[in-house]
Amino acid sequence: MIKSIGRSPDKEDQAKIAQSPHYFDGKFKNIEPTEMMLEDVSYIRMLLEFSHRPKLIKPSKPLPSVKTNLQNLESSTPAIVWFGHSSYFLKYKNFSVLVDPVLFGNASPVPVFGYPFKGATPYKPEDIPVIDLLLLTHDHYDHLSYETLIKLKNRVRKIIVPLGVGADLRYWGFNPAIITELDWDQKIEVLGNLSVTATTARHFSGRFLVRNKTLWTSYVLDFFDYKIFVGGDSGYGKHFAEIGKTHGPFDLAMLECGQYGKNWPYIHMFPEQTAQAAVDLKTKVLFPVHWAKFILSVHPWNEPVKRLLKAAEFMHYEIVTPKIGEAYEIGLPFAKDEWWNFE
Repeated sequence: MIKSIGRSPDKEDQAKIAQSPHYFDGKFKNIEPTEMMLEDVSYIRMLLEFSHRPKLIKPSKPLPSVKTNLQNLESSTPAIVWFGHSSYFLKYKNFSVLVDPVLFGNASPVPVFGYPFKGATPYKPEDIPVIDLLLLTHDHYDHLSYETLIKLKNRVRKIIVPLGVGADLRYWGFNPAIITELDWDQKIEVLGNLSVTATTARHFSGRFLVRNKTLWTSYVLDFFDYKIFVGGDSGYGKHFAEIGKTHGPFDLAMLECGQYGKNWPYIHMFPEQTAQAAVDLKTKVLFPVHWAKFILSVHPWNEPVKRLLKAAEFMHYEIVTPKIGEAYEIGLPFAKDEWWNFE
């Protein structure tokens, strides 16, 4: 077995997983009925559509990026540095959080698929400082990278993952004592002024042929005197309004905006749904992620952000789209640069 595939939950893990109210008939299930693909869509049809993708599926030149010194990053408010797609670094009051790091290599078990755009990987694992908290949202290759994590292993102090995902990390040599697995609606106090709550997402899991043996999640991060929503991957659903009602309002929401497709409308949001999810969550600032690094769908590479901005034109929150590697500080003036506005 290839090491990077990971390992399924063992008998001890299964005993814990079986206690989850979201686990039925040997699999985790979404709150709402969620098909991975529409019933009338075949894999042959999917392959044909992927083989006829538009020319603008990838940028015509390397993406512009900034390389912020993460070791010395200081801010009077939480600072976020996006690494492209769904990987990002947060720091505030000398406490660092790393989310779904995929810093190099391809986001797929298939060697010829999922390589990053040119210019989208300015950071190497050695550029990442000691991480106080690593958050992983689910086990897909574009969020859980063996190649990146194995190089960060000795610099991570605490890890929070959804139920079942700890099996991969233990298999890869991470200290079990630093790993906490959460079910939806479970909360952990990390520090006196820092807590993490796992919240619902509408997606699926699986690194090989078997799906939904581990959970997928979003997180509410009570980060000292700020509240941040870490969206992970999710199709649109009623859970966003429920999270907004229970945990909102938010100072910042990191929400997926990319890799959508008409054949899989329930597991990833269209940009217009991302705009509405931000309203549901009652966020002050929307930071769109899950775009601008990999080709995992059939839409033009910068279509997600264009459609999102158009859909949210009259909505009452701010949208920020920093370059990869550019630090954004919550609530502080930010120069908006349409760096993505080219073919």
